[in-house]
Amino acid sequence: MVVGKRVFLLQLIVVAVLVLSHSNVQGLNLGYYHKTCPNAESIIRKTTYGFISRAPTLAAPLLRLHFHDCFVRGCDGSVLLNSSNNQAERDAFPNLSLRGYHVIDAVKSAVEKVCPDVVSCADILALVARDSVSMIHGPSWEVPLGRRDGRVSRLNEALANLPSPFFNITQLKQNFASKGLNMKDLAVLSGGHTIGTSHCVAFGNRLYNFTGRGDTDPSMDPNYVAQLKKKCKPGDTTTLVEMDPGSFKTFDDDYYTLITKRRGLFESDAALLSDAETKAYVFHQASIRGSTFDKDFAVSMVKMGKVGVLTGNQGEIRKHCAFVN
Repeated sequence: MVVGKRVFLLQLIVVAVLVLSHSNVQGLNLGYYHKTCPNAESIIRKTTYGFISRAPTLAAPLLRLHFHDCFVRGCDGSVLLNSSNNQAERDAFPNLSLRGYHVIDAVKSAVEKVCPDVVSCADILALVARDSVSMIHGPSWEVPLGRRDGRVSRLNEALANLPSPFFNITQLKQNFASKGLNMKDLAVLSGGHTIGTSHCVAFGNRLYNFTGRGDTDPSMDPNYVAQLKKKCKPGDTTTLVEMDPGSFKTFDDDYYTLITKRRGLFESDAALLSDAETKAYVFHQASIRGSTFDKDFAVSMVKMGKVGVLTGNQGEIRKHCAFVN
């Protein structure tokens, strides 16, 4: 009996150590700045509101900034760094259309005035994304904090890690899985396309040269193709098109209805119908009353926000988000 108790206690200790080591590795928790900067979240929200109230269309770019940050080197603020000795992520082609850096800089400045050298740019990105979405009538969620800022940002890593609008379902599945995200996360986070706009170049091949023979993507609704051709001429690199026509400023579940009608703007949108799990999610959200999309989006955003984070003594707390200290 004594030996049995010792073995049982040893097992409990091992489990406790594993749990503690996992939590330390993750290193994020709610109320992280409660003692060091108690007003951090309210300052960030107030400053963000100042921009979104004047320009609601900024919500989509700010959400996209957080997404593009987390998919390259994890959620470490590396997408915010300017190129110095090397070309940084923000200079990679998929990131040239990113906007909203001025909002992050303004938020960082406001926080620094009250709590210098405390709140990371990576945490600011996560909070601004959440606040921006909630301010345009989307969901809100609790954001675990404690991310540290990375010191490295490389253009080639952005090219290698960001999911492309031209990806098929196999490529999307592999890309998301490499970040610890599953097929439901893929279907849910793709719903972020309910807000925002895109340049014609991101989908022009579907209109004019899908297989290299001057043809149109047969998976697209022909009437939708005709509408898009009126806006986007061959080779157009400047025109912007709504990703969710009619409600691109409002965070809602209309995106999924568009997908079922073969009116997804990107190949990656249409690809959701190529997998049984993602297709089921699309049709479920498009058909039910009282959609679960808001709740699901909140869960997947928290999950994405934990990808590859730096915590503890890793990285740094940048004084200015565009430069390492």
